[in-house]
Amino acid sequence: MTNDVTGEKIKSYIMEMPSLSVSVGKAMQICGNPDINPLDLNHIISLDPVLTGKLIKLINSAYYGLSTHVTSLVRAITMLGLNTVKNLVLSAAALSTLPKNKIIDGLNMEGFWHHSLCVAVTSKLLAKKQGIEPRYLEEYFSAGLLHDIGKIPLNAVLAADYMQMVTIADRERKPLYLIENEVTNFDHCRAGEMIAHLWKLDDSIKDVILYHHMPYEYSGCSSNIVSTVAAANYFSLVYEVGFAGDRKPEKPNQKVWNSLGVKEDFFLEIMEKLYIEIEKARVFLQN
Repeated sequence: MTNDVTGEKIKSYIMEMPSLSVSVGKAMQICGNPDINPLDLNHIISLDPVLTGKLIKLINSAYYGLSTHVTSLVRAITMLGLNTVKNLVLSAAALSTLPKNKIIDGLNMEGFWHHSLCVAVTSKLLAKKQGIEPRYLEEYFSAGLLHDIGKIPLNAVLAADYMQMVTIADRERKPLYLIENEVTNFDHCRAGEMIAHLWKLDDSIKDVILYHHMPYEYSGCSSNIVSTVAAANYFSLVYEVGFAGDRKPEKPNQKVWNSLGVKEDFFLEIMEKLYIEIEKARVFLQN
């Protein structure tokens, strides 16, 4: 199979992936309106009982650690804020759509999602360290959680061949996305961007998915979240928290670290807290 044919098969797989539900799309859309109130968002989400139940479970989990049990979605929206709930909706809906089962011939999904949770939690902790407003923190979590979704179609289409790419990347000491391009004329960053367009995700999350290995090439208006997730991803890969197939990542350049205002030893400082937060965030992977 030629590189071009392989790339076309990956694109076809993406185009056949299920879209996010109508209620999720409407929730994402109306949250962009500054005049929206909790009742408007509650009405949209309540049209999807499964999603509503999932959100109530997440909101009452150890991940948020609320002091009182919440049974009303309106109450949750009021307590957490519209932007937080919007990104919570996105994370919950995306994980309900994407495969979480183990795949024998290709990348192991358990290791993949462990890595994704690590990047999500680390991105959120790093955003807190930078003093990002609380209402935007869940956006950093969502971006970190979804940064590698482009690996799912490559893994599904290529299976055992994808693990061979992982082996080649390890042997040649190259980042995995470069080997993906050499073998398929495609990579998981572009595959993920296609999924982001299919799902109509926010531009900031699209940019993270496309540039998380190349933050130094990014010149758009979401540079902070792109750099934050890139640094979090590098940390997760270097310290092998989970496994997403990439053992030889490129180190973000000094410009990225300077823009974030942190040094690399920050990650060692948060290591203990990180594992605790990852365990709390595992609720996202539960059905």
